[in-house]
Amino acid sequence: MSISHDQYSRFTDSRVLDETLAFHAKGNYTLHEATRHLSTLHHIPAKDLSKLTGKELKLNTLTNEAEACEFQLSALPLDHPLVRKESCDHFCERGMHFDAVRNLIAPLLKKIGSNHKRGYPSAGAIFPIEIFCINLNNRIEQWPTDCMALHLLPASQTFEIHSPNINTQQLTQAITPQKPDIGSPALALVYVIYLPKALFKYRYRGYRHALMEVGSLYMLTDLRSKELNLDSRPWSAFTDHQITKLLNLNPTLFLPTCIQLIG
Repeated sequence: MSISHDQYSRFTDSRVLDETLAFHAKGNYTLHEATRHLSTLHHIPAKDLSKLTGKELKLNTLTNEAEACEFQLSALPLDHPLVRKESCDHFCERGMHFDAVRNLIAPLLKKIGSNHKRGYPSAGAIFPIEIFCINLNNRIEQWPTDCMALHLLPASQTFEIHSPNINTQQLTQAITPQKPDIGSPALALVYVIYLPKALFKYRYRGYRHALMEVGSLYMLTDLRSKELNLDSRPWSAFTDHQITKLLNLNPTLFLPTCIQLIG
């Protein structure tokens, strides 16, 4: 059911690994107090940003609005189970029990009656995304271990203790740096690509498959959060190296792609 992670390295092309890692590094984003005055993401004026965000892209400029009306669609009603809640702007400091964590990740586990299929699609059943559950600031009741980071084993339907010497305070600061208005989420799900697993079969294409899988994971978890009356927010305001270092992961093999805040 489970195999050692280094088994995949035997079949991974080192050149593909290096080039994918180099490409991924171009999307890294450094958030640190020491470099705030030296770095900026862009120089787009606020007026132009407002004009460009939240808009649809129309490609057919020949069709007028009247002709488009014959294709009019209807959105789902707001009480439909597939209508997601808004991403949480501020997490209130409220209690959370470990049972809520169990219920939250249930859709991500191996499906009942299946040999390997899980509750989300994965090209070739490779499942290159590893999920780490982080007890932020030790605020989840009945957390089963002194280690604040648990690694999900979806096929075994359990967690493993990832590393006993993780500094949770530093990890929490790395996950939500310089963003006091985000509030106090209790749980962080860290979605990490394990590169040898992503690349050994599909090579460069496997990186794309891994990113697709992350989207499936956080959307499914987002809808599950709504069902459990939890707030959720996909989060990218972190520095890759800080996350891998504080999780005791090899940054040349493990790539954080998204963090989902829950509270």
